[in-house]
Amino acid sequence: MIEVKNVTYAYSKGNKLVFSDMSLTLEPGKVYGLLGENGVGKSTLLYLIMGLLRPSKGTVLVDGHEAWKRHSGTLAQFYLVPEEIDLPSMRLSAYVASRRPFYPKFSDEVLSDCLQEFQLPADVALNSLSMGAKKKVLMSFGLASGARYLLMDEPTNGLDAASKKQLRRVIARYADEERSLVISTHQLHDVEAMLDHILILKDSGLQLDESAASLTSRLAFCSLTAEEMEGREVLYAERSLDGYAALCRRREGDEETPLALELLFNAATNIN
Repeated sequence: MIEVKNVTYAYSKGNKLVFSDMSLTLEPGKVYGLLGENGVGKSTLLYLIMGLLRPSKGTVLVDGHEAWKRHSGTLAQFYLVPEEIDLPSMRLSAYVASRRPFYPKFSDEVLSDCLQEFQLPADVALNSLSMGAKKKVLMSFGLASGARYLLMDEPTNGLDAASKKQLRRVIARYADEERSLVISTHQLHDVEAMLDHILILKDSGLQLDESAASLTSRLAFCSLTAEEMEGREVLYAERSLDGYAALCRRREGDEETPLALELLFNAATNIN
């Protein structure tokens, strides 16, 4: 379990706070969507969780250990797929051989399956790959690593539509009850069907921290005409081609609607 407790962080003294007294808990067995506008601190939160940054105040605990101390027992439980990727000039087999000793639960079978799903060769020169293919390699390695905490920063950037479907399939296949996945993204449509829990950052903290199931149990994501809106408790609405995309309070007896992540994000970031 990852516990962020009353964390305050700024990149240098006197700068605007990235986080102020923020707390959250990441539980195993869930896929988290980490959302927020540019500069709000999504990548910073990932680095705090991994112990690459140290909070100004508060603590980040990973299985009871302070993250910034980089406890040897927890390092093998993390794998980060960064937004910007710079892989060494070597073949994939050499890359795997040099890094798999850090991950005791590494699975060749999972790696092979992910590479096949992504339609990548079992061994390839890493410097010959496109940015999208490099991301596929790192995501395959991360899922094969057996790490309990898999963090992905903008994983769908550089992927075409077919590759995004492949990513959703491998995450669904290997997101188990022991593993926590955190996906930081602006590409909301790409990930909304995968997420168990939504985190939205705003104003130096969390604007929203709620499970997808809880959101769809109490909210309705609707397409309404102006006349239909008059009979609903509308929390947020925006114009669409055929009327309004509206976030409404779900009424007793209403059927559950699928989560519309972009509409939810727009509501959370525009409502004070």
